[in-house]
Amino acid sequence: MTTIAFTTAGHDLTAALDPRFGRAANFLIYDAVQKSIRIIENQQGRSAAQGAGIQAAETLVRAGVDTLVTGHCGPKAFKVLDVAGVKVFNCSAATVDQALNELLADRLTAAERSDVEGHW
Repeated sequence: MTTIAFTTAGHDLTAALDPRFGRAANFLIYDAVQKSIRIIENQQGRSAAQGAGIQAAETLVRAGVDTLVTGHCGPKAFKVLDVAGVKVFNCSAATVDQALNELLADRLTAAERSDVEGHW
């Protein structure tokens, strides 16, 4: 796990973790090697009439993410991420920083399947 994506509306580690995947405002990408962050806006996913999760998943795969921490992930997005080898962790932490700490402390378990139905 070297490149970790978090769903958020914010732009730093203190921002709230967004429980939505496909319609999250942003993805905060944390490079565990460099200890750096960058933001990818999810404009396409937020404005999509349908397929927001799939589009968001493809965005993260293109960005080279190997881990996703989010509140919930639907079945179609989960399949795209799973096929690409991206591990998904569902988390209810209040902030990105808290979610990162839970992940690094091995307190989160990788999801084996989506945890919500499509169009959640």
